Amino acid sequence: MNWLNFFEHKTVLHHPFGKGINANISPNEEELFNKSYKAFENKNILDAYEYFLNSLENFTDEVSNHNIIVERTDNELKFKLFQGTAKIVGKITKEHFYAEVILIKKSDANVALKRYILERNYQLTYSHYFSDNEYIKLKLFHDNITMSPQKIFFPIREIALNSDFDKEHIKSEFSDTHLNDIEHIKMIDEDELKIKFKYMKLWIEELDVKVLTLPSNDNSGMQAFLYLNLLFKIDYLLVPRFNIYQKINKKLLAYFSEENNTIEAKNEELKRYVDELKIIEFDDFKQNFYNSEYTFNSIEKTAYDDIINFISESLNKIRWYKNNRYNQIIPTIYNYVAFYSLYNYGLNKVTKDLFHLLVEVQNPLFFQELGYKPLYDSEKEIFAKKEIKSKVIDIIEDAQERFQALLEFSDELNFNSMNEFSNSFYLQLQNLNFEEI
Repeated sequence: MNWLNFFEHKTVLHHPFGKGINANISPNEEELFNKSYKAFENKNILDAYEYFLNSLENFTDEVSNHNIIVERTDNELKFKLFQGTAKIVGKITKEHFYAEVILIKKSDANVALKRYILERNYQLTYSHYFSDNEYIKLKLFHDNITMSPQKIFFPIREIALNSDFDKEHIKSEFSDTHLNDIEHIKMIDEDELKIKFKYMKLWIEELDVKVLTLPSNDNSGMQAFLYLNLLFKIDYLLVPRFNIYQKINKKLLAYFSEENNTIEAKNEELKRYVDELKIIEFDDFKQNFYNSEYTFNSIEKTAYDDIINFISESLNKIRWYKNNRYNQIIPTIYNYVAFYSLYNYGLNKVTKDLFHLLVEVQNPLFFQELGYKPLYDSEKEIFAKKEIKSKVIDIIEDAQERFQALLEFSDELNFNSMNEFSNSFYLQLQNLNFEEI
């Protein structure tokens, strides 16, 4: 069956979006974690680890993603845990915990790469790199005498996130180096990649046209929104890896951290990279994509007040541009707020799903070409009100058992125009109550 037809009568997401985990945690996650804690207290070490590792399993449509595989015998427990390009292999006895990740063959590492790996050891807290007779590996070793699920969570998270990051970095910066032990990653269907390639080029063309419409003086702030929004959009909707992913991250980090640089200079740096993407060939583009399983989110959870404050500041900026009649930049900022939040914040599932819903409404043609039912007709400027309201209700109701003060807001949305819809959506996000009663 053609993969596009699979979505003809479904709107359940099966494409990964953004750099977070596109899956649900185990429905028994809290129960398993508590059982692990008690088992550690009672010195039932293998039981404790089995409960803990199973609490890390995640699911798509109630089907396990097999992001973690556990095998138990009388005297030891073995596991495999997947994080993007990294496959962490571990062995646990009553006395010790050991895990390792294969990075590359030792013979493939040049002097610059070896120096990079040595420097990385100074940045790690629990794990460190070493080499055996064949491979350079990242390893983690712990004594189990005083272990608890809280104590082992952060070391396992560190080895998973950092080994994946370093494999991505090596592929980007040392392009002639061959990554090892990545047979678990899955190549993406070329038809899907052609859609992503098409839309990246289309978005760049649209950006170039919009830049020409900006006023000739004092337009650096508007240019910044245009370029930043494009890179955030590429990161979230296309989900590039390797070279494109690494370069986008570097450009965005530099933009927001270089306080002594002017906005004009920062914009010019973003423009140079966008110009690189503009001329990239499809054969080079498609080398930057794969699918894999993920166990840990790379971003720490963000306090919801921080998200509310960012939305409020952004809406104030929109009002300023509107009052000064710079209306051409307003739709971009409404898109930017969602993409920025999805990129920078560690969102809870409700907020992430709601931001994604807004992105899906704002970018109907892209989602339609991926096979999703469009939520907005951009030619007729008509919203799929029933479907949008239903999605809002479903997202909120799924979380109300935990957050009883959380109220659905579908009837508060303004469907008169895309700008008014986006504005009303953000206003409702500001009013969400995540207090656990």
